[in-house]
Amino acid sequence: MSERTHEPSRNDRTRGIRRIDLASVQPVSSDIARDINRDIILELIRFNQPLARADLSRLSGLRPSTVSAIVEQLIQENWVREGAVIKAARGRPSTMLSVNSAMVTFALDLRPDRAILAVVDLSGRFLSREIIPSSSDLRRTVSQIGKRMRALRAEHAGKSFEGVGVSIQGRVHPVTQRVLLAPNMKWQDFDLRAALERESELQVELDNDANVCLLSELWYGRLHGAKNVVLVAVAEGVGTAILAGGVMQSGFNGLAGEFGHVSVDPAGPLCQCGQKGCWEMVASSRAPIRNFNAAGRRKVGDIYELMRLAEDGDATAIKAITEQAVALGRGLRMITAALSPELILVVGDITAAWERCGPIVWKELASSMLAGEAPRLHAAGDAELARLSGSAAMLMQRHASYHRSTHDESSPRPSMIAASHSS
Repeated sequence: MSERTHEPSRNDRTRGIRRIDLASVQPVSSDIARDINRDIILELIRFNQPLARADLSRLSGLRPSTVSAIVEQLIQENWVREGAVIKAARGRPSTMLSVNSAMVTFALDLRPDRAILAVVDLSGRFLSREIIPSSSDLRRTVSQIGKRMRALRAEHAGKSFEGVGVSIQGRVHPVTQRVLLAPNMKWQDFDLRAALERESELQVELDNDANVCLLSELWYGRLHGAKNVVLVAVAEGVGTAILAGGVMQSGFNGLAGEFGHVSVDPAGPLCQCGQKGCWEMVASSRAPIRNFNAAGRRKVGDIYELMRLAEDGDATAIKAITEQAVALGRGLRMITAALSPELILVVGDITAAWERCGPIVWKELASSMLAGEAPRLHAAGDAELARLSGSAAMLMQRHASYHRSTHDESSPRPSMIAASHSS
């Protein structure tokens, strides 16, 4: 995923987990330490495969005996496989380790007008990706998704499907996995998770689309050591995801980060949440389309058609997109004042016109700081790819945690993504 920035350049930081600050580690239980070490070893293998146990000990700083025990566990759980044996000039031969390429997950991105279904492996490779038209009848849509899942499992008969990671435009309760808020989808009264589990006969995990986009950045090591990050997803609405102190935050009931439904103009247009002038009503992709079409000269059907007109020099299109960028930048004041992140990521439709919009957003952000320097601002690019890869990463992480907890009845099913070891 491409990354573009509109802030002064800084020294590059080592990607992924290799920036672990061991001096900042706090005392924890042996079980928690074991799980963190296990996740570190798995991520090192993913980022550096193939590599030997001795390499893992050197990169992680863990004792060889600890590494060997963790690797054996990962092999038994089918996450890791042994490969070629490399003979060294001195010492014993080394057996190379890689993640299990046969382990895959379904990634499902549910949008108001379509569902995108993909098969993704542990290394993040897409083995298939297809679009399924959705309807207002969610039961019918889920049935169609189930049919395609069964067909894809037949096409990839040699793969081990571990579950379904789902990205939705709404907020999900971190424990019950019920949809709490989805103003653009109207799915609160439907048990989406249960329906998908019946269709797929697999473990299903749901989360907000902004959360899975941020998890994609974490899972694939693109945060470069940042531990206080807010991701802003701009599409039909505006959603945000929060990483604070290296840990994804969902709040008390899963609704943390709904800045898109904070009113910034009490006299503004009515939002589907029932309030007037919500941030997403002036900063989402719907805003410039609405403003352009209201001008009366001509109509556009989607944001990309509007962006093409702006590139061709249409003054009304340029004005509409510029107003959206200004509104997005001004709204970031809520985020900097409330959370004081070191990095703000923007993902979604607006990044397709980032050369035009990025400097405007950055100017509004930098001019609205209460004190100190503004956070870094990056455009993270392809939102659909981020939602799919993040959905797969979410499922894999929760699946791994759930697999561990089945051997310990005192461990709850994971409901919050702990990501501090990935930064």
